[in-house]
Amino acid sequence: MILYRLLMLVVALREIASRALKRDFEGCKQRLGRTQPAQQKDHIWIHAASNGEVTSAKPVISQLGHDGRAILVTVNTESAVALVQGWALPNVSVQLAPIDLPGPTARLIKNWGVKALIVLESDLWPHRILTCPGPVLVLGARLTERSAKGWKRFNALARKVVGKISYLSAQDAGSLKRISQFGLAEAATGPVYDLKALYAPPKASPDATLLQAFDLQKTWLAASTHEGEDQIILSAHTKAQQTWPDLKLILAPRHPKRAEAIAKLANLLGLTVAQRSQNDAPDAGQIYLADTLGEMALWYQLAGITFVAGSLTDRGGHTPYEPAYFASAILHGPDTANFQAAYARLKDKNASIRVTDTDTLAEALISLNDPLRQQALGIAAQSALRQDTDIDALMTDIRGVLDA
Repeated sequence: MILYRLLMLVVALREIASRALKRDFEGCKQRLGRTQPAQQKDHIWIHAASNGEVTSAKPVISQLGHDGRAILVTVNTESAVALVQGWALPNVSVQLAPIDLPGPTARLIKNWGVKALIVLESDLWPHRILTCPGPVLVLGARLTERSAKGWKRFNALARKVVGKISYLSAQDAGSLKRISQFGLAEAATGPVYDLKALYAPPKASPDATLLQAFDLQKTWLAASTHEGEDQIILSAHTKAQQTWPDLKLILAPRHPKRAEAIAKLANLLGLTVAQRSQNDAPDAGQIYLADTLGEMALWYQLAGITFVAGSLTDRGGHTPYEPAYFASAILHGPDTANFQAAYARLKDKNASIRVTDTDTLAEALISLNDPLRQQALGIAAQSALRQDTDIDALMTDIRGVLDA
């Protein structure tokens, strides 16, 4: 625990110094746990890493808020704060998470009257869990084989953390097995349940300009790309266009700040670019760079084919549930560790296409230049990922633990 605290202290110093230099004093207060609720009352603390995790838990957060329970949501990014604020859910407050050190954690627990902690997926921070005065629940818990090896280096601490968990619902059987080896109590073991299967898109729909610019069956989306993938994607698009000249690409980087670098890369390949952030007309370039946050549902609605990024690198791949919801034909790379169960179902049903490089991605795109095959693959993905998502049963479990 001493080594962990030293590492977190270094993180804290860098974080606070960076925010202070930007004069982000409110961010400093939040990261140091120095905020106060508008009304003094007991709170349930719900923590999620960022946009994807907190979105998957929106049904849970909403129902608890509608119960009349006061909820404090903490996240690690400003974009996720803005996302939750935009929901305007009753009895829900949101801010940046406190740094996981004794001082910030204790202040937040005291100031907000925290009586229970709900953690999403894999963002398990020791101080928060070990010092929570009430039950600790983990929903959609995920632990990859690689992360499990890291936990074993801190075996004693990992066992203390897991031993404090009152209820855990893993998102796949493999994660449950790996977490259980660190001492998860049998009584704390809930059903395997992937919250991301509850995905429901925001109500926003593409406007007439977007609908006119993109023909669904002639448009593909590269969703949430990372550095190292854009070259492959742009090169594959160029190659596929030799056979399918009217194919269009919407490229949505995971981090919009990379937009300039991606545009330069596209230009080197002889491709012109229109940028969403610059209010360019969507048909003003060969590539539409969707370099904004919170609009991914728009792009899924415009693309008959989606390449799920983060899967050609070592990042474990992003969610296939969102494109499947819209029956978009799914392409992905070999690294799908973050959603093993979902991609296994896609494989079993032949409901996606696995690619590994520029050539295989281009070949997959060309193979979908058949509206019927493209539509069939999208419907197959939608069917494969439609699982038993009984939110009522999960909420009964959650309320039971919170009210015990």
